[in-house]
Amino acid sequence: MDQFSDQLNIETPELVDLELPVAGVGSRFIAILIDYLIWGAGFVVLFILAMLVLPSLSVYSRLTENWAAALFTLLFFLLFWGYFTLFEALWSGQTPGKRVARIRVIQKSGRPIGIFESMVRNFIRVIDQIPIIYGVGVLFIFVTKQHQRLGDLAAGTLVVREQESEAPAWGNAPARTFTAPSFLESARRLSPATAPPPANFVPVPANHVAKLGGAELEVLEGFFARRLDMSLETRASLAGRIAKAISAKAEFAIPEGASTENFLESVAHQLRESARYKG
Repeated sequence: MDQFSDQLNIETPELVDLELPVAGVGSRFIAILIDYLIWGAGFVVLFILAMLVLPSLSVYSRLTENWAAALFTLLFFLLFWGYFTLFEALWSGQTPGKRVARIRVIQKSGRPIGIFESMVRNFIRVIDQIPIIYGVGVLFIFVTKQHQRLGDLAAGTLVVREQESEAPAWGNAPARTFTAPSFLESARRLSPATAPPPANFVPVPANHVAKLGGAELEVLEGFFARRLDMSLETRASLAGRIAKAISAKAEFAIPEGASTENFLESVAHQLRESARYKG
């Protein structure tokens, strides 16, 4: 367990509370050590290739050797700047080292980072590495509340530890596993299979369900994926806020005596069925 980590609470624009453990120095050191081993191996391979290829090309012409030297220089540049930037942008905030350490970079809003945030935080990496072994970066990780190095502060990003939680399964539907930063992406993938309605099903007329859409289903899936990690008070409060927003949009009041979470589960079930038939 990372002794330097803290819990971060984020309320997303979809009204879903994310409770994310912020990665500390320990887990980040493991990740950077693995990445630097891979990164360094890449430089060594490129250097050996350059030493073997460039002298042999000089036999043909000086121009050919110059073009090859320019190509190797470009490859060194791309490896230096592109390793962290491209991996984090294309692997949802992870590099090989971060994947092994089970941490990832996210935006402060809780959403996955894009190419812009990755470029900014890794451009500042040169400063974070001063003087050696991330002296500046480690200092900022210790003094900032959310353990952000200078690159994270500039890009508006955080490094969090992954946390698995199991979403409730209805009927015989298999349980699904979500990670904190990526459950919204998982929620977008609607299952085409027919699932039985939840226990204590609260039917909502189709004309009211039709006023809801994918955005509401995404909010519901996010809540279901995270509710087992919430305290009972937080869970009840968030369920009530989501139910109030959905009832207002659907123009349908929760039936008297029905529990809030049963209502939400029923709405989610009907939205999935509606999406399945439309597909």
